[in-house]
Amino acid sequence: MDPGKVRAALLIASVALLAADRPALPLSDARWLAPGTPVGALLRLPGECVVWPRSDESRRSVAIGRVAFRAPLLLGGQAARSGLSCASCHRNGRSNPNFHFPGISGRPGTADVTASILSSHRGDGQFNPKPIPDLAQPGKVSRDPMNNDLERFIRGLIVEEFDGAEPPAAVLRGLASYVRSMDAKRCAEAGSATLAHDLSDAKTAFDLAQDLRLDDWPTARLMLAAARSALGRIDERFSLPGMRAERAILRDASVELGALQAGGNRWEAWSQRWPSRRQRLLRTEGRSLYAADVLRRQAAIRG
Repeated sequence: MDPGKVRAALLIASVALLAADRPALPLSDARWLAPGTPVGALLRLPGECVVWPRSDESRRSVAIGRVAFRAPLLLGGQAARSGLSCASCHRNGRSNPNFHFPGISGRPGTADVTASILSSHRGDGQFNPKPIPDLAQPGKVSRDPMNNDLERFIRGLIVEEFDGAEPPAAVLRGLASYVRSMDAKRCAEAGSATLAHDLSDAKTAFDLAQDLRLDDWPTARLMLAAARSALGRIDERFSLPGMRAERAILRDASVELGALQAGGNRWEAWSQRWPSRRQRLLRTEGRSLYAADVLRRQAAIRG
């Protein structure tokens, strides 16, 4: 085997062992918390800075990008296997001062995206983590919609830095539209990570998939994958004793989305079941890891 591949495999294994030593909360985001970070960080989200366009077409493009931004499948490679999405580093499109991935981060809030563990294309064999930028702030890459610099840059991140598959054209345009829509002067106030927020993400992804399924199946399939990822994030928050019924609701909804990904046609059935599923889940949010007291109690028990 190529020595570089051997080193990368060993690094991946060591990172997995290091990650296993993190807090035992069943939350993906807990894996990336810097040591010593209060678990309350898992309950907060920075204010989102999206300024929604007026035209329906432009709004849909931003929505596609926003959904894809939160989908681990977009990145592929080790990032996807670890459950990392763009939003893991850029929460709500902002920075993440508490992010720490063993072997990838130096100080909290940094990442080395040219590490071999993430990229077989751009791995440079050096440990050079950089601060995670706030995407609401202007960056080095032009965001002028009259050129495609931003699209080329984002494609390079997905395909080369993270070993992801070539994204569908509408997804790449959407990601660029999403980044361009951010305005640091128009940010909402910081908020809480709530069940309603995550349920909305799942439903938005489904609605986009349903809208796109006849004209752009590759993008629709990615939207369905994103919806299933959102349901998976919710399921993590319900991974507690006595919440088997709630997890069954989420499992059934995800299985049905998987059937749609495989070419099924029961779109309306999923839509019709969603309101009652949503209400049943919301009624028990206070017993889940969305509730601050429950989260802190579980962190103390498991830590």
